[in-house]
Amino acid sequence: MKIEHIGIAVRSINERLLIWKELLGLELLYIKEVPDQNVKVAVLECGALHVELLEAVDDKSPIHSFIEKRGEGIHHLCFEVENVEHMLERMKTQNAKLIDEVPRIGASGKKIAFIHPKAMGGVLIEFTEK
Repeated sequence: MKIEHIGIAVRSINERLLIWKELLGLELLYIKEVPDQNVKVAVLECGALHVELLEAVDDKSPIHSFIEKRGEGIHHLCFEVENVEHMLERMKTQNAKLIDEVPRIGASGKKIAFIHPKAMGGVLIEFTEK
C-alpha cells in the first residue's frame, strides 16, 4: 500500500493552478469533471504521487459542503491498494464506518471507495485500485 494522491478542496481550480503549477512547478496531467460526484478534478504530478485539486460543480457537491464548513484545504488521503473490494471487506470486519459499501469509478477511471473520517480519526480516506 502507498499514498497515491492527496485531495485538496479548492473554490477555483483555475485560481489554485497558479500556485501548484507556477510556484511549485508541478505538471498538470488533466482536468476532468466527475458528474456523479458533482466535482471537477485537476490532477498534477508530484514525483511518485499526485495532487488532486477538487472543485465543486454545484452546491450539492461534497466539496461544496466541505469548503463551507472548513474552508479550502486538504480533503482526503488516497491509498493505492491491490484490491478495493478486499480493503472494504477488511474495514467492515473491523466495524469501520464506510461511505462506499461497494467501489465506484473515480476520475482516473479506476475503482475507488471512501472510508468515513469517523473511522479514521477525522481523516477521510480513499482507496484506489492499481
